[in-house]
Amino acid sequence: RGYDILDLANHSTYEETAFLLLFGDLPIKEELDEFNSKLNEARRIPDSVTKNMKNKPISAHPMDVLQSSILDLADYDRNRLDEGKNANIERAISLIAKIPTIVAAWDRIRNKQDVIEPLDDNSHAHNFLYMLRGEHPKHEISKIFDISLILHAEHSFNASTFAAREIASTRASIYASIGGAVGALSGELHGGANIQVMKMLLEIEDLNNVEKWVKERLAKGARVMGMGHAVYRTTDPRSEVLATLSRAISKEKDTKWFDITEKIEQVTKKVMYQTKKMLIYPNVDLYSASLYYSLGIPIDLNTPIFAISRIAG
Repeated sequence: RGYDILDLANHSTYEETAFLLLFGDLPIKEELDEFNSKLNEARRIPDSVTKNMKNKPISAHPMDVLQSSILDLADYDRNRLDEGKNANIERAISLIAKIPTIVAAWDRIRNKQDVIEPLDDNSHAHNFLYMLRGEHPKHEISKIFDISLILHAEHSFNASTFAAREIASTRASIYASIGGAVGALSGELHGGANIQVMKMLLEIEDLNNVEKWVKERLAKGARVMGMGHAVYRTTDPRSEVLATLSRAISKEKDTKWFDITEKIEQVTKKVMYQTKKMLIYPNVDLYSASLYYSLGIPIDLNTPIFAISRIAG
């Protein structure tokens, strides 16, 4: 939409960014108030959708549950036959509101906890963390999470966006379109990449193991997840913001994951340049993994969180 992602990360909110993506311009106060009101009204999911989740095996992957639940929502659309622009914008707002509720509900269901109903106010980021944990997050934590949602909200013509547009081009419903996009996002070469990054961090475990691990990995011709990008030949600008957020949360929570991640970046850059004269930079997945893990979010929810944000794009 012509805005610098760093300006949005520093001065916007996820709700404002979602409005921008849907309507083309940042909202004035009255428009934002109305948009927030619509989000709050649409957060709850039908009881039958929750019941369907409760009937699934607890081993079901969160992305599969999210995909099937989005498709379930089509059955509860009272204006199902209206495919006009305004009707689809209302559906888009509803999906933006409901996807965090689905993700949080499933995590609680699989852990045999009561499902937490969404709040009638507070931010998108605050609401999700509240529904996930059953307690109100600190303002600083919800703000960090809000910024991460802004960074993931849109990224041009990526695989899941291609899937959404290709399905929509057949005049299939928005539910089918977004369901297909979530399926594309689930793969480890797309939205699932930050899960692979966190698995890498857990395998390395200690700062002193980084250099040996990275050198052995590259010597085998294998990839270091989170490094390199299909489009960028410089640092992904989103990665710089996520690195700052990961550093801040790592210090607050006293975790080692940022330090390990930073060293992985440094060693990978050094080895790739020494051996192949190639400059390689971190992508959005590298620091988002340590950020979410330090926030206490389960590893397999990394990709659903990506979906919570990217639905707007």
